[in-house]
Formats: sequence, C-alpha cells, structure tokens
Amino acid sequence: MDPEQFFTASGVIIVAGKGGVGKTAVTAALAVAASSVGCRTLIVEVEGKSGLAAMFDSEQLSFDELVLVEPGSPVEPVGLQGSEQEPVQMHGGVSARTVTPDEALVEYLRAHGMQRISNRLVSLGAVELISTAVPGIRDILVLGAVKAVERSGSYDLIVLDAPAAGHAISFLRSASGLVDAVKVGPIHAQAKEVLDLLHDPTRCRVVLVTAPEETPVNELIETAYSLEDEVGVALGPVVVNGVLESLAGLGSEPQVAARDAGVQLLEGEAEMLRAAAEFRAVRTELQLTQLDRMAQDLPLPQLHLPYLFVTDLSRPELNTLAESLLDGVRGLPEPRPAP
Repeated sequence: MDPEQFFTASGVIIVAGKGGVGKTAVTAALAVAASSVGCRTLIVEVEGKSGLAAMFDSEQLSFDELVLVEPGSPVEPVGLQGSEQEPVQMHGGVSARTVTPDEALVEYLRAHGMQRISNRLVSLGAVELISTAVPGIRDILVLGAVKAVERSGSYDLIVLDAPAAGHAISFLRSASGLVDAVKVGPIHAQAKEVLDLLHDPTRCRVVLVTAPEETPVNELIETAYSLEDEVGVALGPVVVNGVLESLAGLGSEPQVAARDAGVQLLEGEAEMLRAAAEFRAVRTELQLTQLDRMAQDLPLPQLHLPYLFVTDLSRPELNTLAESLLDGVRGLPEPRPAP
C-alpha cells in the first residue's frame, strides 16, 4: 500500500493502548513517518505529561502549536537500499500541541464570539468548574477541539495521543452518551459533531498499540472489540511495539563460533553467551506465540516495530521506528474500491 494513501485515508488517527506499551513513541513515529511522505502533520497530546517533546529534543508542549519537524527539511535516511542512495525527500512537517479540557473550553467560547465570557471565566478561575459541570463534557471539549482542527484543513493528518486503553473507551464513548443525555443546545451539537467524526472512517481511525506479551495482547483484543461495538469507530492496523528480531545462529556453540570468527573467548564468556542466546531464543518464541494468537483472535493487520536497546528515544530512534512503520505499511494490501 502506498504510505501517503495510508496516512491520508482519514484526517485523524487516534493512538490508544495499555500504559507502558510505547503508545506515545508510536504516536511520534507515526507523525514522523507521515511527514516523511509529505503530509502536514499535527500531534495532539491530551494528558499533558508525556515525554513526547523530549523525543524531538524540544521544549515542553503547550496549547500553542510548536514545530517539531520543519516543513521542507530533508528526510534523514535510516539506511541505504542497494548501491545508490535514493533521491532526498522533504518533510511535510510535524507540529504538536496539548489540548486540555479547560483550554478547549476557552477556545470554543472565543471561536463562537464569546470572548468576553471566556475572559471573565479565566479571571474568576471558574473554567475548571464549568468544564466539569456535565459528566463526559471534558472529553467532548478535547475531541471537539480536535474536530475543529480537522475541519479547518490546516493539516493532512492529526495524530491524537489518546489516554491509556481503559480510559480510551470512555473517552471515545463520551460523545454518544452526551447525545443521548442532552437533546438540545450547544453541548448536544458539539457531541453530535464529534460523533459524526468518530463514525466516519474517511475522517477518523483508531490505531491500537500493544507489546508482544500476554497481558497487553489480552487487553488490546478486548479494547478493539469494545471500540467497535460501543463506539463504532474504524480500526486501523495494530502496531506491535518492541518485537525482537529473529537471529540466525543462536543455537551455535560459542566456542566454535568464536574460533570461526578468529576470536579468543575469556574464561566464563562461553557460558554467558550460551545463556544469553537461550534467553533471546525463548523470548522470541514467546513473542511469536502472542503474535500468532492475536492474529487468530483479532482480524486486523499488524505493523511490527523493532525492540530498541536504548533507555530513552531521541530523533535517530524515531527515524528508525518511522522507517519500520513505512516498511510495514508498504506491505499492507491495497484497499478495496468502494462498490
């Protein structure tokens, strides 16, 4: 599948997953991948405490948009394929911002000609009181702000770093609940417009993130069916983060391999290498078992990201993850034409 077609198939990609599986890293990698094929991309962070800015070596995110990848900057190649370097591509650009319920409420009021009211609420410190007045309104305010950016057409793609999986369901279900509970007025209208966004696969998809381990896979499968049944949002491919690469020669005897490579092992090193190879083989086999189980229980394509042996992600690692995503997207089947 053409990556540009993949990233522009819907204007919003909501990234969700269990805490600790690398959801924010996948959000950043998706944005870099989309930018590298020319898409103007915006990251929206809703919890205000992720390490996303540090991955780009940037200052902390705020409500104002911050440029993380300059439009028109050259795409940095991760590696060369073949003997000749491919033509240099230019980034579409990546910007990022946070959207909290309080900020979204003030923006909504100002966008609807109520500047004086919003200023008064801010001066009185009453914004949080208003934004919690109705159950579910906080989530609608955030999603409504995302919807407003999507409608503006300023970006080819918005990547929303959603709350962790448990909250993600209630976060996305809030629009339906408010439409049923509030029948008239601006809250109903906002909830209805958000619901229209979530139910339209040409405007919005959810990409779920997991690690190739039993508990995260179990939660992802449960979340996927809950989102389809309770929210009615389209699901994109599952991103599996931290997949160990299968290595040839793990079963080789260390002494023999060292001799063939012209290396002299010190005392005890053969035993350590043997134990490390066994550990790697067992972990790889366990991961393959979970990937196969997920493929059987959840009929969604999988995009695999490599396990990176680093403590903190920076731009080079993001580029590696972005290139892996692009390789995976290229391997997806072409979408079927609409009847």
